[in-house]
Amino acid sequence: MGIDDYGGGQGSHPDVLVVTTNDVPGFEVRQVIGEVFGLTVRSRHLGSQIGAGLKSMIGGELKGLTKTLVQTRNQAMERLVEQAQARGANAVLMFRFDVTDAADVGTEVCAYGTAVVIAPRA
Repeated sequence: MGIDDYGGGQGSHPDVLVVTTNDVPGFEVRQVIGEVFGLTVRSRHLGSQIGAGLKSMIGGELKGLTKTLVQTRNQAMERLVEQAQARGANAVLMFRFDVTDAADVGTEVCAYGTAVVIAPRA
């Protein structure tokens, strides 16, 4: 597995800046559009759960589950950016992830933040 299997971040939408901060240095918020989110639920693969159970007994990273969670987070973030873009935003401020179990059958990942229009400060 390469580095892309274990990390993520902003994808292929350079038109929408996504930051975890309340503002962007050198820019001002011209319009607050509102909350946007991207949601996905991934089911748990039986084989990976058995492997994870065995691995948890001896210790170490659960690489298969790590890769799945990275893919899931990236998909949720991509959906968040698509929502922001569809609503006319060029940035998302206060970006966060929320990860929860979904009825013991999967993992729900929600990426959320505030969609805004920003412009360089004059």
